[in-house]
Amino acid sequence: MDGQFKHISLDYLNEISGGDNNFKKELIEIFVKQIPEFMKNLHQFLIEKEIENLAKEAHTAKSSVLIFMMEETGKNLKKIQLLAENNQTEEIHSLLQNVETELNGASKELNEFLTELKV
Repeated sequence: MDGQFKHISLDYLNEISGGDNNFKKELIEIFVKQIPEFMKNLHQFLIEKEIENLAKEAHTAKSSVLIFMMEETGKNLKKIQLLAENNQTEEIHSLLQNVETELNGASKELNEFLTELKV
């Protein structure tokens, strides 16, 4: 089933869940709920020039995406975090667009997976 995904991998989640579908479902549901919140906060902090909060939010989001082995998204969030910490916001807009595209794709894939998951 994992081969159907373009944006995510469930390998790490399968490893840490020990085959417990309830645990997997819970983590997936939490992450899917976090995605719109992450994006709203990242955009808002950038627009309002709350650079310290932007860096913190990028760090938090990075930790979540890595559970789903979204390595490229994790790297982009790390870049956003570092750029914000150095008050270099010019590049952040394009990085944020890439992150949003990936997270939207991940959300779609995870929601489809949840409908298939037998718990």
